[in-house]
Amino acid sequence: MTKKPTPPAPRPHALNHESWSIFQIISEFVEGFEQLSAVTPSVSVFGSARTPVDHPDYLLTESMCRQLSDAGFTVVTGGGPGIMEAGNKGAQSGKSHSVGLNIVLPREQTPNSYQDLSLHYRHFFSRKVMFVKYACAHVVMPGGFGTLDELMEILTLVQTGKVRRVPIVLVGSSFWQGLLQWFKDELVTRKTINPEALELLTVVDSEDEVLSVIQQFESEHGLEATSRELEIMRGL
Repeated sequence: MTKKPTPPAPRPHALNHESWSIFQIISEFVEGFEQLSAVTPSVSVFGSARTPVDHPDYLLTESMCRQLSDAGFTVVTGGGPGIMEAGNKGAQSGKSHSVGLNIVLPREQTPNSYQDLSLHYRHFFSRKVMFVKYACAHVVMPGGFGTLDELMEILTLVQTGKVRRVPIVLVGSSFWQGLLQWFKDELVTRKTINPEALELLTVVDSEDEVLSVIQQFESEHGLEATSRELEIMRGL
């Protein structure tokens, strides 16, 4: 058998750069933990950055987040334009905090001006942890790849038991019905997921329904994670 060549030694410059990145990542986690643990209970709201201000989805999100804020929930968005701006705008006009988890991107992501608390991230994975770690519910408006990525990440974490089960509310039945039908026709049929996995999702069409779903969960389970759930989530 031919002996494999010895792996090349790490390039000092590249190694130094990656080592310093570790400290940047740690600082993102530390700041996020310190800031977001103080503004619970919170609801994470996701949706398209491209939604114009006069679109029905924008107006619904603004109204919904005002309602959530007045009900005592901090609203956490990605901090950008579109649905994120609508969420922060509605929350800021209410009684609770408006939080933006901003991401540095080459294009599209410009921080909106409706944030009481703004955190800034260079790394998607540390930002994603902050969306789920302290949330007592997730509300997902229509969006693109980024929104779908966040939805699938949340579903995976709940399904695998890495975070507690909380409401995952999809707003806009006409937008989501095709994806949900595909889940049933393909994923369930092929047994790549269990049928019970679809019960993780609730589909609604109004801001009143969103608040009702979250408040029903609150009355049945409470908003605080149990000591067992907190222990599991430390491995997130």
